Amino acid sequence: MKDKNLDCVGIIMDGNRRWAKERGLNSYDGHSVGYEKLKDITSWAKDLQIKNVVVYAFSTENWKRSEVEVNYLMKIFKKLIFEELNFLKKENARIVFVGQIDRFSEDIQRGIKDIESETKENKGITLFIALSYGGRSEILNAVSGILNDSKNKEIEITEDNFARYLWTKDMPDPDLIIRTGGEMRLSNFLPWQSIYSELFFTKTYWPDFSKKEFNEIILDFKDRKQRFGK
Repeated sequence: MKDKNLDCVGIIMDGNRRWAKERGLNSYDGHSVGYEKLKDITSWAKDLQIKNVVVYAFSTENWKRSEVEVNYLMKIFKKLIFEELNFLKKENARIVFVGQIDRFSEDIQRGIKDIESETKENKGITLFIALSYGGRSEILNAVSGILNDSKNKEIEITEDNFARYLWTKDMPDPDLIIRTGGEMRLSNFLPWQSIYSELFFTKTYWPDFSKKEFNEIILDFKDRKQRFGK
C-alpha cells in the first residue's frame, strides 16, 4: 500500500436489520451476525497495522427502539464484555467505551470497567466502542464540564482544551469513516472529530462487509489527497 498516514478508522455498522429481513430472518439474527463481523474488522485492521478503530455500536437514538430489540442488543453487549476477553488478548486489543455509559445497567457498567482494565496494556490495536453515543450529547456534555470546572479555575477556550472534555479525549480523530448499508450520512457520529475525515459509503450491509472490500477502501483512501485547507 502507498505510504499515507492512517491512524484511526471510524465505522458506522449499518444494515443488520435489512440484511436479516431480506433473508426472512428476524432482526436479532442480523445483529448477531453483525456482532461477529465486528470481531473480523478488529483482525483486519490489525493486519493492516491500523492502530485505532472506532465503531458506532449503539446511538443515543437507539434507546427508542422496541424494548425487545434493545434487550437483545444488551445481551450482545454483555457477550462482548463478559465472554470475549480471550479473543481480545489473542488480538492484543485494547477496548475503550465512549458514550453515556451511566445509562446502562450496573452489571454492564462493571463489566465495561473490568474489560477496559484487563486490556489497557494491550498494544496491538485499540477498539473504541461508541455505546449510547450521540455527537450532540457529547458536545453538550463537554460544555457542561467546562462550565462546571470554570467555577473553580479560569479555562481558556481552545479547540485542544475543548477536546479534552469529550468522551473521545483519548482517541485520535478518524482519518476516514466508513458507513455500510447504503445510507449517506453520519447520523450524529463524531461531528466534532470528523471535520477532516475522508468519507466512504457502501451499499453493502454490515453482515456482508468483506475483508476484500475493506482493503479496497483503505487503498482508495491512500490515493486521496488531503490538503486540510492549505
